[in-house]
Amino acid sequence: MSFETFFSLRYLKAKRKQGFISIITGISILGITIGVMALIVVLAVMNGFREDLMKKILGVNSHLLILSYNAGIKDTEAVMEKALKVDGVLSATPFIYSEVMVKHAGNISGAILRGLDPVTVGTVININSMIKKGSINVLNKSNQGIIIGSELSKQIGALPGDIITLVSPIGKLTPLGRVANEETFKVAALFESGMYEYDSKMIFLSLTDAQDFLSLGDEVTGIELKVNDIHKSDKIGKIIQEELGYPYWTKDWKMMNKSLFSALKLEKVTMFIILIMIVLVGALNIISSLVMLVMEKTRDIAILRTMGASSKSIMSIFIFQGLFVGLIGTFLGLISGSFLCQLLARYKFIKLPPDVYYITTLPVRMEWLDVASIALAAIVISFLATIYPSWQASKVNPVEALRYE
Repeated sequence: MSFETFFSLRYLKAKRKQGFISIITGISILGITIGVMALIVVLAVMNGFREDLMKKILGVNSHLLILSYNAGIKDTEAVMEKALKVDGVLSATPFIYSEVMVKHAGNISGAILRGLDPVTVGTVININSMIKKGSINVLNKSNQGIIIGSELSKQIGALPGDIITLVSPIGKLTPLGRVANEETFKVAALFESGMYEYDSKMIFLSLTDAQDFLSLGDEVTGIELKVNDIHKSDKIGKIIQEELGYPYWTKDWKMMNKSLFSALKLEKVTMFIILIMIVLVGALNIISSLVMLVMEKTRDIAILRTMGASSKSIMSIFIFQGLFVGLIGTFLGLISGSFLCQLLARYKFIKLPPDVYYITTLPVRMEWLDVASIALAAIVISFLATIYPSWQASKVNPVEALRYE
């Protein structure tokens, strides 16, 4: 052990003439501990919300879409075959997307009609996990079955077994021009994704029923794809777009939810900056305690200088002491923050109103990159806080300090 480290630990553990310095040191450790703990818990909760939100979005939407500038795709099988040959694409299914009106018992609501292929949609989206009392196979031509969201069911008062009316603004072409098309469907099941926007506006219909209702023939709106790595969906999309050429283009899940995830990322950075202020409070206390300690140990510093200690060594003593305080606070904060996250994840004792958040408990997900960033930030702030007091200690003149001793 170097003598600088020895003196740092000795000053840290020794009883001070002025007990107030020890109190400030304890407050410094406590401030850094609370700051690090708060950062770990808050960022873990935000990561949990982001992951939960991503699961809900990808539970309803696919990873990648193939669309056409011509408003629809007619050669569906050929496009799907080309897309499936691209490395990274696991499965594909056609879909139809259109805005409609829903009527039942005098209640009217706008909705998004999604025509799905019951045979292949399960390979791209796990819709069966959201459907209550049934499966995607209830969508078939024979009984005109339809699946609606749980919130939409409440809005229009329709339950499984009821007959509802869909109105398409596109309508059918007649000798008198286009007229709105109306058709009745039987509610076969309800689905609940956990996202209010989907549960209150989305309805599922079989692909053939949707084509007949919208008078599309064999045309579909686009093709949904599932990829092996959701974080590379944009790169895979560019490759597919190059392979297919004009008029086809691709859109991945990150592009569709860009504003939402950008807002979450910005909020996470903002919370990090705000909560790091707690660590700064602890760092200011480190400065205060070191300045007072330098004043108390002026005689010791002078003696060390006369014995041959350099200004650099004196500075190192107080830098090490401030760093010890920062390291202790950071370590305690990491332990307490991680422990609290484990408790939240395991026992879920913080309940949330499901009608507001659509989740019953607080989601928690620790990312070790965040933990490392928090620890590094706390240690760097503690180090910066030691520079000025340590520099002041290194400038002590031994002759002036010992003149009246």
